[in-house]
Amino acid sequence: MTRTSTDKAHKTSFFSRPAVRRLIPFVLITAIALVFIFENRASVEIRLLIPMVTMPLWGALLIAWALGMLACLFTVRRRRSHRH
Repeated sequence: MTRTSTDKAHKTSFFSRPAVRRLIPFVLITAIALVFIFENRASVEIRLLIPMVTMPLWGALLIAWALGMLACLFTVRRRRSHRH
């Protein structure tokens, strides 16, 4: 019997797909970052240019993480638009 392309497609595992392999490091780093963020619950004073703000450290870390994710999203989107 000869193998067809549909047989081969059904035999590939979920983790061998390229999109999943690119997503695994992102998920692991995000999970570690979120654990780190939510473990730091002490209140801290943060200077935002001129005003001093007192807030939980996890809030400041979460804001910084979200801003980093947005920067990454815009960078990836920009690279994709330049390729086409």
